[in-house]
This record gives sequence, structure tokens and C-alpha cells, in this order.
Amino acid sequence: MLRTCCWLILTSLVIFFSACKTQDKKPEEKSYLAPKEELKREIELYPDSLMLVQSLIELYRHEGAYDSAIALTNVQIAKDSGNAYLWNMKATLNFENEDTANAIKSLEFAVDLYPLPEYLAALGTVYAEVKDPKALIIADDLLKTNRMKYGKDAFFIKGLFFNFSGNRLKAISFFDSTLRMDFTYMFAYREKAIALYELGKYEAALITLKRAVTIQNSFDEGYYWMGKCYEKMNMKDEAIQSYQNALLYDKDFEEARDALEKLNRESN
Repeated sequence: MLRTCCWLILTSLVIFFSACKTQDKKPEEKSYLAPKEELKREIELYPDSLMLVQSLIELYRHEGAYDSAIALTNVQIAKDSGNAYLWNMKATLNFENEDTANAIKSLEFAVDLYPLPEYLAALGTVYAEVKDPKALIIADDLLKTNRMKYGKDAFFIKGLFFNFSGNRLKAISFFDSTLRMDFTYMFAYREKAIALYELGKYEAALITLKRAVTIQNSFDEGYYWMGKCYEKMNMKDEAIQSYQNALLYDKDFEEARDALEKLNRESN
């Protein structure tokens, strides 16, 4: 599991699928859970049905077959390069496939074509993670567009930029601003805790994380970082329990599994 904030991109991916389903009323609306071969046969019958193609792309995505999903998306972009939804979709696939450079390029195309605030927020988030100052420009634009609606994302982007840039105290102030606007913003808790952790303030980080998992008890990354804090405080039993909790909610959380196995080896 990468420390990422691709939920912002995923939010706009939902917009993509919803929008295209309303635009495309081709026959036999299939769920993306339909068998792959059946979807492929449907696409052969109705090659202009973007809805069916989207369903197959989403199925590839759920399987983790990103090369196939991206290749199919590229085919659609070749047919309609001015479709911002397609570029946003490709950005999401790139990002999830750990190809940040191409995710940025795809999002930039999407924003140039149709500067939705959701696309801007996604692009600002990725810029922040690569320490590109354009993240701060986007954040300011979001604040000017609608502070009440997009302020929490704008402050989060600023915090993320300063966190990745190493200015932990400034980052914390922006995460606090995010949480004042939305106390359920889980990734702001995580990033604030990481900033505190990097400053060696493990108890303060734990307080932040405990609040997060109280609000959302399935927040796997919250438990993972709790485990890291407990390790620093030589509280191994608590660390083990925290990593176990992370794996309870995400059995594929590799970092949590590795940390748990390491502690178990040390305990034996």
C-alpha cells in the first residue's frame, strides 16, 4: 500500500462512470461484474458503447490488470482525445499503477479540457506529493472558487505539499485547518500524525490517530501509524495489536504485515 491520496482522483473517477452511464443508453446495461468474455462479445456487437468499454476497463482495474485497462483507455482516447473524462480515467489508472509522471500528464490534459474543481483537486494532490509548487497555486484557486465547498481540499493540498517538502509545523497548521472544516477528513489525520511522527512527537501523533479511528474504526492506515508510534515508544504489545487491526480491515496491507511479522520474530 502506497502512502497516497488518490481518493481525490477516485472521486472524479466516480464522476466519470456516473456521467458516462447517463450519456450512453446503449442496450443491455451490464454490471462491471459481468464476465470478461461476455463484455468483450457485447463490445464487438456495440463497438460505440462507451458504457460497455468502461465496464471492461473497470473490471480490469478491479483485477489489478492495469496494463490492459490503460491500453483499452488509450484506444478510447484515440477516438475522442477531447474527452476530459477519459483523461481523468487514465490518470486514475496511472496513479494506482504507481506511474505518477503519467498520472500528472493525464490530469493536466483533463484540466486543460474541462477544469472541474474535482480534477483540479486531484492534480493539486499529486503535485503536492512530488513537491511541485503548482500545488499551492491550485489550492489558492480552489479557495477563490468556493472556500466553503473546496476549502478543506485546498488546505489539505497545502498541508500535503509542506509535509512532503519537510516543513512539518507548517503542514500541521494546514491539516488543522482542514479538520476544522471537516472533522471526518481521515487523510488529514493521517498526514498530521505523520508530521508529528517525523518530529518525534509520538504521543501527540497517537492522540491524533486515536481520534481518527474513533471517528472511523475501519481506518486501516490509522492503525498502521499507531503501530509505528507504539514501536517508537517501545510498547510492542500495543504495536502488534495495532498492526493486527490494520490487517483486519485490509488483509493486503503489506507494510502492516511486514511490521507485524518483524515484531513477532523479535518476540520469539
